[in-house]
Amino acid sequence: MAKDIGVVGMAVMGSNLALNMADHGFDVAVYNYTPDLTEKFVAERPHEKITPYYDLKEFVQSLKRPRKIMLMIMAGAPVDSMLASLDGLLEEGDIVIDGGNSFFEDTRRRYDACKAKGIHFYGMGISGGETGARRGPAIMPGGHKESYAEIKDVYEAIAAKADDGKPCCTYIGEDGAGHFVKMVHNGIEYADMQLIAEAYLLMKYVGKFTNREISETFHRWNQGELKSFLIGIAADIFAEEDDLADGDIIDKIVDAAGQKGTGRWTSLEALKLGVNISMITAACNTRGSSNDTGRKAAQEVIAAPSVAAVDKEKFAEDLRTALYTAKIMAYAQGFSLYRKASEEYGWDLNYGAIASIFRAGCIIQAVFLNKITEAYEKNPSMENLVFDEFFLSRVNSGLGSLRKIISLAVLSGIPVPAFVNGLEYIDLLRSPSVGANLIQGLRDYFGAHTFKRIDKEGSFHHDWKQHY
Repeated sequence: MAKDIGVVGMAVMGSNLALNMADHGFDVAVYNYTPDLTEKFVAERPHEKITPYYDLKEFVQSLKRPRKIMLMIMAGAPVDSMLASLDGLLEEGDIVIDGGNSFFEDTRRRYDACKAKGIHFYGMGISGGETGARRGPAIMPGGHKESYAEIKDVYEAIAAKADDGKPCCTYIGEDGAGHFVKMVHNGIEYADMQLIAEAYLLMKYVGKFTNREISETFHRWNQGELKSFLIGIAADIFAEEDDLADGDIIDKIVDAAGQKGTGRWTSLEALKLGVNISMITAACNTRGSSNDTGRKAAQEVIAAPSVAAVDKEKFAEDLRTALYTAKIMAYAQGFSLYRKASEEYGWDLNYGAIASIFRAGCIIQAVFLNKITEAYEKNPSMENLVFDEFFLSRVNSGLGSLRKIISLAVLSGIPVPAFVNGLEYIDLLRSPSVGANLIQGLRDYFGAHTFKRIDKEGSFHHDWKQHY
């Protein structure tokens, strides 16, 4: 019997997605470049709907037309290598789907190369990790719009389902749109995690909360408007005892964070497009600084300020409000980048639909996303999320707490770059002047770059005189 879909790559994500597809009634062919992973997979996790293949040609020939082949392999050169191996085995109208964390510009290039051969190439963002892959991830397919109908049933079946029952999967846009949306999703994830980490530092070192108190506070927060996957698992982490020594595991983890690059990609693309995503960039910079070998020496020679006592209950409430307010800014920045990229690359992104598919299955899943979906459903062309009535009211009501928390952090010497950049983003938006008039004056003085006037049309150059 011809198979519904084939999965190449039997590592953690590929094998779990294959099982997810099989559980939903699809006949799945599986293949791995090295046979050992395929052999191990079918031996340890057999499924009547999954058939292993050890020859690429036989694997391809086992599939229904148009063939649907999902690549769950390492991003970069391995994807190009597999496409080269498939060349000559595929026929016009067949579909290849890259489900890895590929850079969206690589996806755009592969899309064009496959299109020239009559093959439909998809770059598919997938979020949710191992558990999501097995039980339902958030899925972001980008590629040939007309052929989406051929893969829709499979991916909308295996995707996570939001509380309203809708699948967390929708067509994103042409060529690299799916991988771009996943890239920025990861950037927002960086900012979200950084804000949570900064809230933890403030509670521990300013509020003097114990780990158990932090856990209990996060658990309470997770019952309200801050409810999210990340807040929930943070509450668990603070309550976890060390299994190898006395004390709590959080206090034994080295204070140095890793990153795989998607946050940096997001920051670089934002710089390229001229979009302010300072909170995501701050999160990337902080991970870099966490690995700075000079930190230990600096701790010994740079004086630390004293920390004044605070009312723990009032402090916690201000922090909760500040965290929610800053979180709005992180998403406002991310969705502003989506908007600019949609214009730049002609993707016609549906921002409400994007927020909707983040509501379950993925790392940034949160009740907060329902409000973003509603905001863009009311006004699909909204320039910035902050202008939505709901979010604007929350920003205005939360600014006092955000300023208070940042002031406490600065006076106490606690690094809170994501919080600070969230406030700076608000102030840059609302301030009647950001000093750009002086910058243009300076540029015109030393380089005759010209400037615009507030009272006349056109561009002007002034013959500047030296007064001192």
